[in-house]
Amino acid sequence: MIKKIAILSITLLTAVAAWGQTYRFEVGPAVGITGYLGDLNTSNMYKMPRVAGGGIFRYNLNTRWAFKGNLLYVNLAGDSKNIESQFPYGAQNSFSSHVIDLGGQVEFNFFHFGEGPRYKNYKRLTPYMVAGLGMEMTYTGGKAYFGAVLPLGAGVKFKLKERMNLGFEFTMRKSFSDKVDGFSDFYGYSHGFAKNTDWYSVAMFTFTYEFSKRCVKCHHIE
Repeated sequence: MIKKIAILSITLLTAVAAWGQTYRFEVGPAVGITGYLGDLNTSNMYKMPRVAGGGIFRYNLNTRWAFKGNLLYVNLAGDSKNIESQFPYGAQNSFSSHVIDLGGQVEFNFFHFGEGPRYKNYKRLTPYMVAGLGMEMTYTGGKAYFGAVLPLGAGVKFKLKERMNLGFEFTMRKSFSDKVDGFSDFYGYSHGFAKNTDWYSVAMFTFTYEFSKRCVKCHHIE
């Protein structure tokens, strides 16, 4: 009888340890839609929506904090029709840009994200905030432009299975180059940083797979 109890206890403890296991890294694809605000669109960000796609890599520092890297292709478009600004000589302009966005962000989860024993208070669903810094290469009008980009936004994560996560994230990305649309001096002068008007948004769905288990220590201390 004692032997049976011992075997059962070891089995239960092993199951709890496996259930509470967490992973350090995530990787997966991202796809979504984009919007643009700038010289050729001053109000309706999704007047001419386009697509975005790429991949993300996430390092989970713990259940609240994570560091994420992204490599995204972003297509943007704009047209000066029906906007309040009037350009010299009544000119009408439009553009289509191809942007490669490479960056890193810090994420803060509102809840302890994951699955595990009840005492850890894990949640399978959590909203989060995100902020970071990156670089962009914009190709438009036959020319390439480089600059920094500042992403700010929020999202939500859902743990589909132990190692599979779904997510949705919305970020506004401030371009430091003022060349996302290929224009910066309609009125005969160049914009400084304070008057840089180019922003773009990325609303994307993500699917990530976790790998690289964390070490499990005794006495419920990780």
